[in-house]
Amino acid sequence: MKITLVAGVIAVVSQSSAMGQTGRVRVTGDVAVAQMVEKHIELNSKTKTIPGYRVQIYSSNHPTRGKTGALELEQRVKQTISVQVYVIYATPSWKVRLGDFLTAEQAAEFRDTFKALFPDLADYTYIVRDQVKIR
Repeated sequence: MKITLVAGVIAVVSQSSAMGQTGRVRVTGDVAVAQMVEKHIELNSKTKTIPGYRVQIYSSNHPTRGKTGALELEQRVKQTISVQVYVIYATPSWKVRLGDFLTAEQAAEFRDTFKALFPDLADYTYIVRDQVKIR
């Protein structure tokens, strides 16, 4: 289905139907509605993140050791597995989070694999809600 918007007219074009034909629906509405739809499309096209899950493996609120520990852990993980690593400073804590998962189940599967690879971090590894990148 393709939706186009031109001067207050929303056209919905079906790509195919049960009979193999295409159709067109034309809806004429208020220009303000068309402008709101255009703005919605524009804002959503700029959105690069959505609510999702990451696996947190580190958190420290120590001013210097926290940062050092986070950066060292980032390098250790990158040398072992291929995963997006995020080192985050959110006052007063340094955190290391992994991955961009849309579902808790995907994050849990990764968490379990991670714990097997890094058993020394198992007690510090858990799933958190976060804004994740859209690929």
